[in-house]
Amino acid sequence: CSSGPASVMVAVRKERWTYDALLKRQAFTVGIASERMTAEADFTGIASGRNGDKFEQAALTPVRGELVDAPYANECPVILECRLLQHIEAGAHTMFVGQILDVKCDEDCVTPGERGGSFPQFVPDIRKVAPLVFDSGSGGYFGVGERVGTAFSAGKVFLK
Repeated sequence: CSSGPASVMVAVRKERWTYDALLKRQAFTVGIASERMTAEADFTGIASGRNGDKFEQAALTPVRGELVDAPYANECPVILECRLLQHIEAGAHTMFVGQILDVKCDEDCVTPGERGGSFPQFVPDIRKVAPLVFDSGSGGYFGVGERVGTAFSAGKVFLK
């Protein structure tokens, strides 16, 4: 949700167990599930940690964050460790904005960086990560297709 500082936003309902944990710990992790993790990701979204250990029930391996007091599932190919910057009430959900302190990515899901400058030498490759994408309109899970253009370049055809 921001590039300076690099930040991500997650939306959580007040009645969810995660809500209180985010406020207490002032931190969270985001696990990017792959397509092969559809059932596990769906389960962790519909089950509550109040009723049992979701990691154990979904056969996921909990790992304690290195930089934040929050766990993540080792099976996710990409993990973001985040420090809570702010939270904003937005109707039924609260938007939690976290500064990304670290990005962990499975070695088999990276590719050499192409942008140079201050960008990392290796970056997550979306095709190798095969992230699971949720469409709230249809209630379906989807994968990611082929690259269709280059950011900050494709639209130059309209520059005069």
